[in-house]
Amino acid sequence: MPIPVTVVGAGLGGLTLARVLHVHGIPVTVYEADPSPSARPQGGLLDIHDDSGQLALRAAGLTDEFRAMVLPGRQALRLLDRDGTVLLDQPDDGTGTRPEVHRGDLRQLLLDSLPAGTVRWGHKAARLRALAGGRHEVTFADGTTVVTGLLVGADGAWSRVRPLVSAAAPEYIGKSVVETYLFDADARHPAASKAVGGGMLIAPSPGREIFAHREKDDTLHAYVGLAEPQEWFAATDFGDAAAATEWIARAFAGWAPELTALITDTDTAPVLRPLFALAPGHRWDRVPGVTLLGDAAHLSAPNGEGANLAMLDGADLGLALAAHPDDPEAALARYEAVMFPRSAETATDEMPSFDSADNTAQGLLDLFTEKAADGPHGH
Repeated sequence: MPIPVTVVGAGLGGLTLARVLHVHGIPVTVYEADPSPSARPQGGLLDIHDDSGQLALRAAGLTDEFRAMVLPGRQALRLLDRDGTVLLDQPDDGTGTRPEVHRGDLRQLLLDSLPAGTVRWGHKAARLRALAGGRHEVTFADGTTVVTGLLVGADGAWSRVRPLVSAAAPEYIGKSVVETYLFDADARHPAASKAVGGGMLIAPSPGREIFAHREKDDTLHAYVGLAEPQEWFAATDFGDAAAATEWIARAFAGWAPELTALITDTDTAPVLRPLFALAPGHRWDRVPGVTLLGDAAHLSAPNGEGANLAMLDGADLGLALAAHPDDPEAALARYEAVMFPRSAETATDEMPSFDSADNTAQGLLDLFTEKAADGPHGH
């Protein structure tokens, strides 16, 4: 019998790993701090790439179910200057290379594909320690413990498993994102709705940017990026929605009103999300009985790759364990040998730095044009 696998974290990467292990008959248990699948919002749309996330779903045997949940038309892209000038209005090309799905729907698909009881909800890892022979003990916040011969940290940016293999810690990247939502957009927010179009809007500028997606049910979900120190955000109270909204909108003075409406017209309190990253190329020496995947292993600034990489990590690790059922150490070594260089390469962002003078709509259009000439994955 293969060694049962213990996974900490029921995000997309941990669940993909659990599903691939289940397909190959390897016993797995996933421990998750959230008390239930619906305990908190699961975020917005994800574009699932044909060379990473879709490969993982194929390994999980879920391609057809994934295709059924794709939101049509959401690969459309609009690129606007801060004054509202439209530099690019690109419809969904129908190729399906990067189709958009809702993160919550994708997570539910993975959960539904696992046997009942695979995920143990309400188990927040509090302390972990190495035992002899590559085994590890996980102590949860409620005082219960498990001992495992094969431990996988899929527990995100602030991983409790990571210290078993690495002393690295995430650092603030000098940028934060503020999330807003506009509901019933066509009827209630027509100017913002027109600006976003049918898929994704990008409006970049040095140190300031607005990304927005058209999600399900005529909802606009905006990510307002600002290159400011954490102290700048601490100067306003995000518990006071009106004050926080005004504070963020003031930083976009002079922008086109159809763009600033994505801030000022929010139907929800703005949510501040400081962005952190591990050093590019983060790696560790092989530690018996334990490894990491996804953000726990290679947290980076948002670049459209995080969820895809986490799922591909999970699939690769599951396939490696299935290929070496009698030698898990060989499986972990094989997985890490692929994962380390891949994550390092992906973290090397070709985009201009966020606060550089080149981070403009025209600069981004030039980059898209150049990359499109190089191959099908232009953006």
